[in-house]
Amino acid sequence: MAEANHDNLIYDWNLIESDEGHLRQVTFDDETLRDGLQNPSVYNPSIREKRELVRLMDKLGIHTVNVGLPGAGDRHYDDCLDLVRCMTEEGLAIKANTACRTLISDIEPVRRIMDETGARVLANCFIGSSPIRQYTEGWNIDTILGHIDKSLGWARDHQVPFALVTEDTTRSKPEDIARLYRHAIDLGAERIVVCDTCGHAMPHGTRELVRFVKSIVRETGKDVKIDWHGHRDRGMGTINCIVAVRAGADQVHGAAMGIGERAGNAAMDLILVNMKLMGWIDNDLHALDEYVHAAAKALRVEVPCNYPVFGNDAFLTGTGVHASAVIKALKKGDDWLADRVYSGVPAGEFGRRQEIGVGPMSGRSNVLYCLHELGYDTGNEALVEHIFAIAKASPLLMRKGEVKATAEAFLAGRQAEGPAGN
Repeated sequence: MAEANHDNLIYDWNLIESDEGHLRQVTFDDETLRDGLQNPSVYNPSIREKRELVRLMDKLGIHTVNVGLPGAGDRHYDDCLDLVRCMTEEGLAIKANTACRTLISDIEPVRRIMDETGARVLANCFIGSSPIRQYTEGWNIDTILGHIDKSLGWARDHQVPFALVTEDTTRSKPEDIARLYRHAIDLGAERIVVCDTCGHAMPHGTRELVRFVKSIVRETGKDVKIDWHGHRDRGMGTINCIVAVRAGADQVHGAAMGIGERAGNAAMDLILVNMKLMGWIDNDLHALDEYVHAAAKALRVEVPCNYPVFGNDAFLTGTGVHASAVIKALKKGDDWLADRVYSGVPAGEFGRRQEIGVGPMSGRSNVLYCLHELGYDTGNEALVEHIFAIAKASPLLMRKGEVKATAEAFLAGRQAEGPAGN
């Protein structure tokens, strides 16, 4: 059956744009192997697992990856070196950066990695900037400027490309931010990274801060890129990334499943999903499900069952009305329709598929669909009614394996009974 014209089947209120200006190209930095590993509940993956994650990032069109903190010890240095070498030797498009304190001793290992691999590696040099951090550390703004001057001056003199990362930017004073960024730009910073280190920012605060930083960069007349690095202590990780790009950020950071310190970072996978659905990027994201589950396996964490898009239940329905609509769409021979009639996310674009289960909220259509998918005769009314009755009495949705086992047991029992009347 020919597919219908889909143009007028969804009225999209999301396309009603605000007055925040035209979008520019956005790039992505993956923090899974740096900030993600600072989560207190994850394992540090093997180097083999780290390489595989970097390959998947590259496949998804993620532009840069933070490979770790090479100044934190021998193992950290060796892993960073191995990953940069892997990216170089395999000709991956994704580029490496590292995290460094604003100390020469942290930046010097980056220079060694560059010498050993021949690759260009960006040093993301971080220091706290907020009043609460200054008070706790016993710093003032001149102290911070002194650290920046010494460390970034060394990076400049030794041809290590660098960015200034101001920790806790979202709780910092405008005048302090302006002084720090202007000085870093004067020293040769090619990026400045605006950080919501404590997950403090709400969307309107993100917008105002990024616009302010954009004005600082504009005043310098330099071609310096602005990054947004957000955490999700208030659950605002993804939306703040979207707002930051609208306000002028060139690149956003994220980690697989939002893994990171405390409640985590913005979730790279959900950033990509949303920007794809908004039409901001055209990346092929069919491998995104593989990336999420590879990260979960490497980090030894579970993907929550209700995690958006990539959780087990994200495209699974057992409700009769919902399932009936999906089945009707499939009967029309229209996969596009079936993937959207009860889903705000088309599963097929992200390596998933719509699924129908059987449970206490199901109708007979659920049973017929599942039996058909499993290869059973849906004309066997006794089998259909048996599965339907068990599903209605079940406290949980029956997975395909359970439906299959139930069907097999029923059919085996009927066969054992022999012909009717014996």
